[in-house]
Amino acid sequence: MADRHLAPDTPELRERWGSFAFSPEYKRQADKHIAKYPEGRQRSAVMPLLDLAQRQVGEETDTQGWLPLPVMEYVANYLDMPVIRVVEVATFYFMYNLVPVGKYHVQVCGTTPCMLRGSDDIITACKKRGMEKGKVSEDGLWTLTEVECMGNCATAPMVQINDDNYEDLTVERLDAVLDALAKGETPKAGTQEPGRHTSEPSGGPTTLKEMVTGNHDYRGEW
Repeated sequence: MADRHLAPDTPELRERWGSFAFSPEYKRQADKHIAKYPEGRQRSAVMPLLDLAQRQVGEETDTQGWLPLPVMEYVANYLDMPVIRVVEVATFYFMYNLVPVGKYHVQVCGTTPCMLRGSDDIITACKKRGMEKGKVSEDGLWTLTEVECMGNCATAPMVQINDDNYEDLTVERLDAVLDALAKGETPKAGTQEPGRHTSEPSGGPTTLKEMVTGNHDYRGEW
């Protein structure tokens, strides 16, 4: 599982991130989120603001982004809330990275459906490429994390890489996705099963077949 400890609060960390502030575009987005909430409830925007801050850090570091403590302090000050409340949110939700990650954060689902469909092989394939759980690879491209259910059980096994899911994976299909990312390409997201579009039966429908082409009324047959 992903480590939920904070990066050490060192002088070097303060020197790099102590002056963090939203860029004009990220500030515009942050203020838009805050405006969704009634007066006195602006702190409710902490989750989208943490996401925006992580994305800006990612742009500045050419990584998927993470949340140094000074950045969390900035968000707390922006929302006029105690820093500890921001840290509580950031450490609870796995969408926030608490330590540096690579350009591509490879999150492999290891819950039962994915495990039964080969997630152990997926993790092994990642390790063969030099990935280690919770660490940035030597080339700076990858960070590997094992996570719990990501809601794609019908298309297991799957991984989430940054903002995209890749499903119906085999080792060969995963390698193709990672090779494309390493070359700066954008592989097709979603299912990697040829001919499959989302989570419909991979062999085609087995029931309610007439519904494929029209709104067939089965009530008379029942």
